[in-house]
Amino acid sequence: MTPQAILIYEIDKSFGPNILAEHVLNQVKLPTYLLKDLVEEHVQKNQETVTLQKDNKRIYSTKFDSNLINKDNVYLGVLLREDDDLISIKSMAETLKSKMTQNFTEDKKKLEKLLKSSYDSILTLMEKLKEPALIVETINEKTKRMIDEGKLQEARELIDLGEEIPAKLASEIKLAEQFLEEKLYKKAKKSFQKAAELAELIQEDEIVIFLQHKAEEIGTFPDLIKEKDQLFKNLQDILKDLEENNLYLYKELANPINRLIEIISSFGDNQLINKLTELNAVVNRASKIAKELYDIDKKIRKMFSKLY
Repeated sequence: MTPQAILIYEIDKSFGPNILAEHVLNQVKLPTYLLKDLVEEHVQKNQETVTLQKDNKRIYSTKFDSNLINKDNVYLGVLLREDDDLISIKSMAETLKSKMTQNFTEDKKKLEKLLKSSYDSILTLMEKLKEPALIVETINEKTKRMIDEGKLQEARELIDLGEEIPAKLASEIKLAEQFLEEKLYKKAKKSFQKAAELAELIQEDEIVIFLQHKAEEIGTFPDLIKEKDQLFKNLQDILKDLEENNLYLYKELANPINRLIEIISSFGDNQLINKLTELNAVVNRASKIAKELYDIDKKIRKMFSKLY
């Protein structure tokens, strides 16, 4: 999970987007036109989280809690690679926001340093999830600090937990990922929640936040699937009406297609997203042509009415 770029930006309702900090990972910056599209989604459509795909670029953007950073209309954007797992990206973004709200600053250099250090910390977290031995090392460091601080009983309890919890945590995450791959979403959510509880026992707070967000995201999948199926049915109904030359209905296709793109982005089906994006472009063109035809038809009828 290595996105192409991460940025923090604000949206001024008068002047538009302004990048406050940026961390470029693969020498790829976010195109300016995508920022403009994000403004439309966040401000005009009042969406707190947005997933956009355009010209083979995919970005996830989410709003900071203004009560926590004392600043409104600030967002975290993540420019994804083609093979990035959006579920993990969303969890990473929420974890990043949680870390950064504690020391948020409007000083650009300090904010970029905070963004980089927070992201690096999450990379360490991801490695921990794969390797129990790394968690054991972290537990050993914590117990040494506890002993130095005279917290002997707490240190003993953590040492006892450290002998069994890391392996159980890794096993539970592996099981959760397996359930997710098999599309058993309720079981996957339950396993990620159980893994978060195990992480909490050994005071791995960042892992807890990451896993809780992942569980919450996966928990929405059954309802999203139902909504997706209904949207496809609605599209088919509209297309049937179009067969009767009700061309004005082309514009009715846009909203369900856009919503389908959002839903399918959660499942990471890039091939279907690309097909829907191409379809959306053609539908928008058809809608404009249909409006032109309607206006021309109206003009023709008016001209005919003046002939007699």
